[in-house]
Formats: sequence, C-alpha cells, structure tokens
Amino acid sequence: MKRLFSILALAALAFASQPASAADAAALYTRHCLSCHGVNRLGAMGPALLPESLERLKRKDADATIRDGRPATQMPAFGQILTGAEIEALVDWIHTPVSPAPTWSEADIRNSRIEHFPPGSLPDTRQGVVATADPMNLFIVVEAGDHHVSVLDGDRMERIHRFPSRYALHGGPKFSPDGRYVYFASRDGWISKFDIWNLQVIAEVRAGINTRNAAVSADGRYIAVANYLPGTLAIFDADLRLLRVIDGANLKGDARSRISAVYDAAPRHSFVAALKDIPELWEISYDPAAQDIATGFVHDYKYREGAFIPGFLNPRRSPLEHVLDDFFFTQDYSEVLGTSREGRGQVVNLDARRKIAELDLAGMPHLGSGISWQYKGRRVAASTHLKDATVSVLDLQNWKTVATIPTLGPGFFLRSHENSPYAWVDSMMSPTARDTLQVIDKRSLEVVARIRPEPGKTFAHVEFDRHGRYVIASLMEKDGALIFLDAVSFREIKRLPASKPIGKYNLFNKIQRSEGTSH
Repeated sequence: MKRLFSILALAALAFASQPASAADAAALYTRHCLSCHGVNRLGAMGPALLPESLERLKRKDADATIRDGRPATQMPAFGQILTGAEIEALVDWIHTPVSPAPTWSEADIRNSRIEHFPPGSLPDTRQGVVATADPMNLFIVVEAGDHHVSVLDGDRMERIHRFPSRYALHGGPKFSPDGRYVYFASRDGWISKFDIWNLQVIAEVRAGINTRNAAVSADGRYIAVANYLPGTLAIFDADLRLLRVIDGANLKGDARSRISAVYDAAPRHSFVAALKDIPELWEISYDPAAQDIATGFVHDYKYREGAFIPGFLNPRRSPLEHVLDDFFFTQDYSEVLGTSREGRGQVVNLDARRKIAELDLAGMPHLGSGISWQYKGRRVAASTHLKDATVSVLDLQNWKTVATIPTLGPGFFLRSHENSPYAWVDSMMSPTARDTLQVIDKRSLEVVARIRPEPGKTFAHVEFDRHGRYVIASLMEKDGALIFLDAVSFREIKRLPASKPIGKYNLFNKIQRSEGTSH
C-alpha cells in the first residue's frame, strides 16, 4: 500500500510539473487576463500582450510580473492563484504570435479615441508650478520601470510633476512648436497628448497595434505615426482626430512593409518615413498647396496629362537599392543619411529622390540618434554603432569618414549642445561597459573623460539643459536615478530618484532642433 501511494504521488508530481498545453494557456488567459488585456491580446485597460509589443520584456520579467503583479498599477499578483507551470504556459502564450495577424482598421482607430478634456476647456496660460518655471527649460522624462512620466524644472533641477503613462512608451516624445503640448507613443499603439501648461493628459487614440514612433509637424497641426503592425502610417490632426491612413505598400501594391520610422522635416513642411521591408523612402507633404505627385506615365507635367494624386498627405516615393531602418537629417534637411540593420549606409537627396552616395559604416550604425557640429570649418555628423565599439564621424560635404573613435563598447545614444565642446556617448550595448559614459572632445575627436558613478549599473542617455550648462544622465535601473552633471567639469551636481529613466527631453533643444540632439 505504501509503495502504491508513492507511485501515485510521483505520478501526480510528474503531471503537475508538465507544462500546460496551448489550449490550457488560452483558457487561463480567458479566465484571468482577457478582461484587462482584451480579445486576441490586443489590449484594453491593460497593454497588448503580443510578441511585437513585448520586445523589451524578458521572459523572466514576464514570469515575475504575472506572479508578483505590478506595484501602483491594476496588475494583480497571481502567484497564489496559478501554479508555476500555468504561469510558464501564459508566458509562452503571450510571446507567441497571434495567427492570423490582428488588424487595426480606420474604424478601430476612430472608435478608440478618448477625449479627457475638450479643446478650449483648460486655461490657455501656464498654471501652478509650471507658471514659475522657464517653460523652455523644462524636461520630459520617460520612466520605464513603473510606466510613468516626470516633468522637471530645468533651472531648479527638481521634479514638479509625475503621472502614469501608457505601457512601454517608445521613441522620443514630440513637442508642439509653442512648447505647450507633448505627444507620447506607446509600443502598443497609443498616442497620448499631454498639456504641459495644465499638467493633464487631454486626448488619446490608438493608432496601431505595434507602433515605432510619432512625429509632429513644424506648424503643430499634424501628427504622423509609424506602425509595424499593421504596416501603416497614420496621420492625425493636433487633437488626435484621424485624417488618413497610408498603407505601407509599394506603388504597384504587390509588396507590403512595416513603417520603421517617421520624422518631421520642418523646412520642407513634410514628414519623412522609412520602410522596413521595401527599398523606398517616403516624403509626405503637409502643405495643402503641395504639388501633385505623378504615379505613372506622364505625357505633359504642365497640363497634368497623366496619372497624378494630390501632393497633400500622400507619399512621394524615393526608390532605393536597399531598405532604410532609421535615418538622420542634414542640418538643412535636404539629405537623409540612413542605414539598414545590416549596416548598409546611404545618402538620399530628398529633391532628386535618389541615393547620391554610400556611407562607409559598419557595426549597425544608429543614425537615428546622430548629432552634428562644425569641425575644422566643415559640418560633420557622428553616429554610434549597435554592434561595434566605435563612434563614426562623417564629413557632410563629401560623405567620407573623418574619424573612427574607439569606445568601451557598442553604444546607443550620442548627445551634445551648441554651447559645449563635448559630445557624450554611452556603451549600453556592452555587457562590461554599460555603466560608463565617455566624453568626446569635438575639437580633437578623442575621448577625454569617463564617468562611472555606479559600477555594474547601466548609465546612458544624456540630455543638456537649454543653455548647455549641465547634462542629465540616466541610471537605467528599476531603482535608478537622474544624475545631474556639470557640462564642463563633469562633476556630479545632484540626483533625483527615478524608476528606470530611459529618456529625457529638453523642450528648447527639441523645439529648436539643436544640432546636439536627435530630431
């Protein structure tokens, strides 16, 4: 009898330790997750639970989130309800693509819009603590650890407001030209409009299922959103009302692409978008008087004899040899320097609408975070590399590499300021040097300082204040910090606690399109 009991106990233990089936996981999701995370895992009150939206969430962290919940959110702990095998099955489930791929139509976008405060319902003057601060020296800080955003007074170096954001904000927030509004894009497609003067989220809309970034037009009237899923470029008015959706297809319509990035080309009154899967670069004019676009054979341009579409909010295509994942504008916005993830660099002239040069770059350059400055009487641009421990410096007249600066490891962010002779670079892609920022002298193109405040902890992403007097760098840990450093002596000034602050953005530098920050 004792032997039979032991056999049965072992059998029960073996059964309990087996992973749950996909059907079990689906049932568990329906029972415990669907009400917050939506049908087909598209998100509702909680974020979308799709592989495309969970790129930054490691499996062990997903397991911990289900087991322990998330403090200060509506995500409860399921550790006392679900077994380890059931939690593991759910982690597998949410990291498995939905088939067929989910869709997000124009009707879905329009129906998702939320208006917290109607236009004109909030004061048109700066209120409370914002009224006492320099409005152009405010910082917006994205804290990924607990999905919050902070507003900092750049003169006092103090946090003046903190509020919960959508899940996993991605890409830098974008400001309206007057500095009153800032627009955030979340990984799972939500675009939020925040009124800095009143410290309120005033409108939101879901532009897609998996979103890369957003751009705001130079006149503040239009917002463009690049989506991986579905592969679309969605365009809204300033109040997040949908104007149109541009399908990520080539001119023939026989190939489709994800939209990998969109940026504002202010002097050109247009958005420029990169396509992940098709060798094309798009320029979309937001000038109502834009010239019509030829889409086929044209007999006479003067008399419009041929196939044309309106130039307003339609893509003008530049055919390329290779795809572009991300890119960097020259200071006059006439050219784009772009690369694919394979490291193929190219220069595209936006007027000629073709490649005019190739770039000698390797190591997966991160041109989307590039900066520029004057070096020996010539304008140069610099970029980090995601797979190479160097910073490349390029001459923007002949497109040649001026210098290759060795760093401690592959880096992601590069920042400077017009009033500073220094550029700051991280090595956050390095397993051994992610805790160190390096300072490059823009005159000698040499590393002149290294800052390592917390050994073993990721230290990255510098942003200058509007005057170039100091920088803020991120200690990118759950219990991290914003570290203020003197821009000349590199000494620490003070710290503010922050939950994995992944990015900081100064209003003046962004609105004025500083040469020392990404646009």
